[in-house]
Formats: sequence, structure tokens, C-alpha cells
Amino acid sequence: MTTLYSHALRFGAAITLTACTALVPFTVQAQPAAAAGIPRTVDGKPDFNGLWQALGNHEWGIEPHNARMGPDYRWAAAGATPAGSGIVEGGHIPYTAEARAKQQENQDDWLARDPVVKCYMPGVPRANYMPFPFHIVQSPEHIIMAYEFASANRIVYMDRPDFAAPVPSWMGHSLGHWEGDTLVIDVTEQMPDSWLDRSGNFHTDQLKVTERYTMISPNVIQYEATLEDPGVYTRPWKLSLPLYRRLDANAQLLEFKCVEFAEELLYGHLVKGATRDAP
Repeated sequence: MTTLYSHALRFGAAITLTACTALVPFTVQAQPAAAAGIPRTVDGKPDFNGLWQALGNHEWGIEPHNARMGPDYRWAAAGATPAGSGIVEGGHIPYTAEARAKQQENQDDWLARDPVVKCYMPGVPRANYMPFPFHIVQSPEHIIMAYEFASANRIVYMDRPDFAAPVPSWMGHSLGHWEGDTLVIDVTEQMPDSWLDRSGNFHTDQLKVTERYTMISPNVIQYEATLEDPGVYTRPWKLSLPLYRRLDANAQLLEFKCVEFAEELLYGHLVKGATRDAP
């Protein structure tokens, strides 16, 4: 009996070991694999240095939307909003009822209310999907993102979780760290006035944005942003889109200091005899 019992134990152990061994490849396969062939810095991190730009109509609306007429019929097609399939996970931003009503009011009065029309910095994440390129300059301690629109920029402070923002700002306070090959940036302390697009989507000063940059090929970054703001959203929500490396030979950031184009709109009424034709 003892011998038979010992054989049974050994047989059971062999089956268990075989089963565990068979499961190992499946466990390994379930882990996300690092992108192959991507450029890396000397410290082994994905190399994001370069000029990047989003494609699509996200600036006009990050939720799915039809094409619609512009704010002034005299602009005809030049002022129209192109249709877009949206980049919001699930299709729609989870606003409170009051916040959704305000978003609709913003959209109806876009030209007068959107801070970007007056050349204010766009904030995050909007700056990343405007129809303008931006340049990433990467080092182990800091990552600089310079945007063509309004010459906006921000500094990402790496591995400094306790570094507090001195004051709120239009581009916010960015603290970064690595999770494997993904660059994660927490953005807080943004001005409550910025919008997320031309459709009037907005936030409050409680906004926290968690960005994730994952290089899925040498020339494509998968960008994700999770937005939390209990002042206007019923839950956190996410948007995602690819960012493409600009490969054209003469690609560079050009100067677009739009303030000069907004001066009369903002201050023209303060200047006696000011006209649009004045030098």
C-alpha cells in the first residue's frame, strides 16, 4: 500500500510539473512585448527626439461629429467644421448634465469663447493634436516639448514626483517617469480657461491629465491621455491617437506667433482711430 501510494504521489507530481511547464509559454506570451527596432537613447530608453504631428480633424472636435457650418456664413466653406470620427474612448465625454449644457453653449459661440482664437496657449492634451508639428528634445532629467502654435512649450521633469508647480499655467506642470518602454507624464495645474478642441469641450482647474507615449514603430508613437476632473466629468475618460514622425527633408518648427493676428480683436477698441488697414 505504501509503495502504491508513493507511486501515485510521484505520478501526480509529474503531471503537475508537466502542466506547469506547459503553462509557462502561455504566461510569457501574455506579457506585452517591447516594440522591435525602435531607436533608443544611450541609456536604453525609447528615443522620442524629433518632430511629430497628429493627422486628422481632432482639433475641430474630439467626439464624433458631422460637418457643420462656420460661425459666419460669409466665410462659406472656408469657415466650416469638417466631420470627424472622434478619438474619445467610447465616443463621448462623460460630462455632468450641467457641463454638457455649457459645452453646447461654448460650441455655439466658439469664435468668441475659444482661447486659441485669441492666441492663448492650447494646453494639454490639445497641443498634441492641433494641425501643427511639435518637437521633442529628450534627456534623462528633462524632456522639452516645443510646439509651433503660439510658440508654446513645456518642460517635463523626470523622476521628480514631489516637485510642486509654483503657479498654474496654460501648459500646466508636467512630471514624467518610465513604465517599461512607455513614457508616462502627469499634467496638473493647468489654467481652467483652456479648451480641448473647437467644439467647446472644456475642463476646470481640477483637471489632471495622465499621458502615455509608447513608440510602436520607429516613426509612430501611440498617444493616450486619461482625463480626470470631478468638476465636470462623472468619471475619468481616455482619448488616444497615433503621432507620426515628420520625415520630409525640410521639416522644422516654423514661427507662428499668432498674437499679432489677434491684437485688434483683443485691443483694437482701446486704440483711437484703429482700422484693420492700419500698418
